[in-house]
Amino acid sequence: MSVAALLTIDEALERVLAHTRPLPAEDVPVVEAAGRVLAADATARVDLPPFDSSAMDGYAVRAADTPGTLRVVGQSAAGRPATEAVRAGTAVGISTGAVVPEGADAVVPVERTEGDGDAVRVEAVAPGANVRPRGGDTRAGEVVVAAGTLVGPTQVGALVSAGVESVPCARTPRVALLATGSELRRPGEPLGPGQIYESNTVMLAAQLRRAGADARLLGAVADDEDETRAALARGLEADVLLTSGGVSVGPHDLVRPLLAELDVAEVFWGVAVKPGKPLSFGTRNGTLVFGLPGNPVSSLVGFELFVRPAVMALQGAREPRPAFLPGRLAAALRRNPARDELVRARLGPGAVLEPVTGQESHMIARAASAAALVLVPRGDGELAAGADVSWLPL
Repeated sequence: MSVAALLTIDEALERVLAHTRPLPAEDVPVVEAAGRVLAADATARVDLPPFDSSAMDGYAVRAADTPGTLRVVGQSAAGRPATEAVRAGTAVGISTGAVVPEGADAVVPVERTEGDGDAVRVEAVAPGANVRPRGGDTRAGEVVVAAGTLVGPTQVGALVSAGVESVPCARTPRVALLATGSELRRPGEPLGPGQIYESNTVMLAAQLRRAGADARLLGAVADDEDETRAALARGLEADVLLTSGGVSVGPHDLVRPLLAELDVAEVFWGVAVKPGKPLSFGTRNGTLVFGLPGNPVSSLVGFELFVRPAVMALQGAREPRPAFLPGRLAAALRRNPARDELVRARLGPGAVLEPVTGQESHMIARAASAAALVLVPRGDGELAAGADVSWLPL
């Protein structure tokens, strides 16, 4: 694979997204919508607040009557509006969130009053003081949460408050995970000569769940054509097939030729990135197929750069691309003249990024102390300590 044939990160990502379409939508109760992406705008069913309400504990008054001593004619509590209107020379006691009674146009906070019982002396207030107007947050029919938004706790609270009971969300993507390699063993099994534990699919499943996908582990298969072909065929029934290992050019790298036999159209193979160069991507009947390298950090990086954006695009996310953040290097880093590099780093105060020791693609234990992937653009020389950089959270 020549350097000239390798796609840049941006070129590869654009090809992935060009082949990705949102999955069909389904109605989801708002109370279960956290972590889902809205397929259409969600609009308020009611004005919010649905009535003029008090922002303070105090007295509802006519601003024109202040300052002065007013006769207290009733009480308005949350959920129990006053039955009496406010007229010239009168006031109604009111609690935070309660309906402002008819005739009142302001609320005097209790700490700016004297007296109790039937009469109270109030300080001067302006019209509208401490009153939350009906519809001041949103009006019925207005968009509360826009299509393509990833729903979180704030959005859930806003939707419920605006009277929304359910929202349309793209169906949860089903992702099949397959590891290949005769050396792989499950955790807990004794290791024989040349064997290692299969950790990639477990790691990738955790990444997928955080991206809102339904991860389905197919296990690990040996470097056997029939076994690998059968496992790949099962995986192609999912929305996404994600394989780990077997995509390079060695004699035991079976995944790409077998996928071709199964009518997967390869879109590209090879990205100018370190780690993760021999990454492949293809499609079959709408199923997205990613072949990630077997080294665990290569799989980790490939997922964040390409698989997570695809999973978010399947859910209809408004901006599925990786959200790089600004930061500064704590130590100098040498640049790779041919490939962009993603360097594992610890995250310190003020987004200062300290590269971890041990950046080889097999060093997953060293990567466990990292909280960030720092993008080091290809080029000559080095990035100096203190240089501005972009990074992805892990």
